[in-house]
Amino acid sequence: LSDWGADTIKIEHPDGGDLSRGTAPFMDGESYFFVSVNRGKRSMTLDLAHPEGRELFEGMAVMADVVVENYRPDVKRRLGADYETLSEVNERIILVSISGFGQDGPYGNRAGFDQVAQGMGGLMSITGAPGEGPMRVGIPIADLCAGMFAAQGTMLALLEREASGKGQWVRTSLLEAQIQMLDFQAARYLKDGEIPGQAGNDHPTGIPTGVFPTSDGHINIAVAGAVIYERFCNVVGLKYLISDERFATSDARSKNRHQINELISQVTSKNTSQHWIDLLNDAGCPCGPINSMDEVFADPQVKHLEMAVSVDHPRMGRFEVVNQAIKLSRTPSSVRTATPEEGEHTDDILSDLGYDRATINGYHATGVV
Repeated sequence: LSDWGADTIKIEHPDGGDLSRGTAPFMDGESYFFVSVNRGKRSMTLDLAHPEGRELFEGMAVMADVVVENYRPDVKRRLGADYETLSEVNERIILVSISGFGQDGPYGNRAGFDQVAQGMGGLMSITGAPGEGPMRVGIPIADLCAGMFAAQGTMLALLEREASGKGQWVRTSLLEAQIQMLDFQAARYLKDGEIPGQAGNDHPTGIPTGVFPTSDGHINIAVAGAVIYERFCNVVGLKYLISDERFATSDARSKNRHQINELISQVTSKNTSQHWIDLLNDAGCPCGPINSMDEVFADPQVKHLEMAVSVDHPRMGRFEVVNQAIKLSRTPSSVRTATPEEGEHTDDILSDLGYDRATINGYHATGVV
């Protein structure tokens, strides 16, 4: 949200700051993880457990549009960061709560962690090669999706407030986010009781779709539907597969996926990845490389989309961060500032709130900020 102009204040504890600052690996003493999610924010240190700290927080809430928190429910109430408390001082306030498993229920007070949510939410049971056991996804997908749903919920609440004039409590969790992302895999179970398993690099239903070897590496090929299947078979020189009863229908291809994958692999392994990528895409058959991270950001389409953008940091210098995936024609995003230092903007924020220099110095002296 800060990339579109929101004044976003990150509140950190005066003693050491946000715990994610200590998450390895590091660059120039700064956590890669912290850098990736905190650009464009202002940092303020504030001890919410201190009575004066809670008073300061309440004063900020009076003027704020949105408060985002990820405390456990009992901690939130103890610190006065719950919706009931905040709405009493500002009926327009929108509180956005991100938790591990929800705000109540049997697991409401459990601490949440992405990998735990991946397992509980079913993702690890459908990820990886058959028979190799559960496999986590290579990114904290439950964390990331919960954050995106929280941003979506924030915008929904702000839009609704334009009509009602009132704020509300927006809630999401790692578990809920992970389950929503199950998509058609969950639909298979909810509709027909079918429990999907691991399919490795093969698509569960669109066949042949998966990873195929080439003479210099591997590529992804995605063939969905009868029209693209026929087009694909003609292009790669396997026209006979169109009428072969083992592969003539989608159900038949599903039952004989290993056989058709092997026949395709025998052909694709005879030429380079770029040969097949060009040939298949020119014919309207989806195909692409399997890029390492350096190859991702060297890709001409990625460069065209400007998915890496530079920021200047007073200590770490100039470096690139990932740009936004959403493009707006009239109000584009802009990465305005790099990751803030711990408490870098505390005094400025307090001054904006109307506190004089002597009062601010007093807060520092007593450990409130």
